[in-house]
Amino acid sequence: AGINAEYGQKLARQEEALDDINKQFLASGTYDDVEDLEERLVQYKAQFIRFDLDCSGDIDEMEMKQMLEKLEQPKTHLEIRKMIQQVDTTDKGTIAYPDFLIMMLGGKNSVLRMILLFEEKAKPKPKPTGIAKKMSLHDLGIRPEMAQHLG
Repeated sequence: AGINAEYGQKLARQEEALDDINKQFLASGTYDDVEDLEERLVQYKAQFIRFDLDCSGDIDEMEMKQMLEKLEQPKTHLEIRKMIQQVDTTDKGTIAYPDFLIMMLGGKNSVLRMILLFEEKAKPKPKPTGIAKKMSLHDLGIRPEMAQHLG
């Protein structure tokens, strides 16, 4: 249980650090035009934590590779290095959380941003509840000439 407790403390420290960065982004005024900014920052923090497997505060090549494979978007090491270079402002060869936020909030259109935004959109939407509306053959994409073959 020692390792789990240690990881839990690391995660808690990281969450705190990322929350501080989120507060700075909110206070900066730079992204005031971004719809639902606070909500998005919470979302991006969760996404970053999912990527940053060792809680180091940076996403490195191996973490990026594993995450992209989970998202069924495998990339070569060279592609991953290029994706990181597109957003890395610290020249450490990793993505720090502020860079991640700048990328996600629409700084530059990077490959990684496209994948992550797509992943967000691909999440299943809550299904409507209640009685489904009655659908016509047209709604189902069945043309009249096809319908006669159904009967």
